[in-house]
Amino acid sequence: MKRAVNRHIVVFSVALVWLALDQLTKAAITARLAVGSGFSVIDGCFNIVHVLNRGAAFGFLNSAETDWQFWLFLAAALLVAGVIVHIARTSPYSCALFVGLGSILGGAAGNLIDRVRSRAVTDFLDVYWGQWHWPAFNVADIAICLGVLLAGVVLLRQGREDDGGK
Repeated sequence: MKRAVNRHIVVFSVALVWLALDQLTKAAITARLAVGSGFSVIDGCFNIVHVLNRGAAFGFLNSAETDWQFWLFLAAALLVAGVIVHIARTSPYSCALFVGLGSILGGAAGNLIDRVRSRAVTDFLDVYWGQWHWPAFNVADIAICLGVLLAGVVLLRQGREDDGGK
């Protein structure tokens, strides 16, 4: 009989991997590029840049004049961590769900560390096409997006199975 790995081990191991990747890449950018500088990786569509984002996703609430965002994002990160622990504890066993939850947790922790350390998140991946630029992002943002996608698919499937497949 195959024994399932403890759900919390999966969640926290995945979170630690994403957190380490995020912090290592941000440290490399911070050490090598001044804020506001960058270079082209693939001409016409991808740059490495060094920007600081005091706001939320896509620069929402990005303003140096207000400090209340820090407290809002701190509370949101703690709430997300609590919800993740609750879902991991109460959901049927699903390694895919726990990988998704761990990805969200690791990404949230990576950006929270930046906020606590410098009141801003280091972003460095700049994707664009012509004059259209996607807002700069980082490894933590990738972890969160992939985690939400994976956990969402699993939870939607679980919901359909609970409804009898309707």
